[in-house]
Amino acid sequence: MSTNLDAAASEPDVESSRWGAFGQPAFTVIWTASIVANIGIAMFDTGSGWLMTNLNADPMAVSLVQVATTLPMFLFTLPAGALADIIDPRRLLIFVEILITIFAAIFATVVSLQLATPSALLLTAFFLGVGGALTGPAWSAITPLLVPRDELDNATAANSVGYNLSRAVGPALGGVVIAGFGIASPF
Repeated sequence: MSTNLDAAASEPDVESSRWGAFGQPAFTVIWTASIVANIGIAMFDTGSGWLMTNLNADPMAVSLVQVATTLPMFLFTLPAGALADIIDPRRLLIFVEILITIFAAIFATVVSLQLATPSALLLTAFFLGVGGALTGPAWSAITPLLVPRDELDNATAANSVGYNLSRAVGPALGGVVIAGFGIASPF
């Protein structure tokens, strides 16, 4: 009997819509914001490789940008999942996203002032990768709070489509922006 009450208490207070998961305004807003953010991340990744090539064209240095970006996912995703289970995922998202914004703004200023160094680029890429690793599990944890249970599969699929779409559009847009406005523009 208590398990039925617990299951009913954990259901979100939202109704199904003919638009599926997009019938839920909160999901639609967060989905759209995550696509825009992921396009920005892909533009940053493109700009990072391009900037490292300008700072140090050694292939090892250029490949270290990718290592600095992806190593945090390997190191921190599992602990971040546990952290998202322990503390409120919404608060974790807000806190980490504020830190990501601060790091990105500082680095954008450094690049705009032409003070960027390979070390600063690698360190920034690593810290932004840590932010991505910390927020990934929390993003997954809030999706069930935004849509009814019968729309959860559709919401998960929409998240995957949005992620893949942004990872396809972001690098191309990053290249166009860099070519048109300079290397500091995607940062």
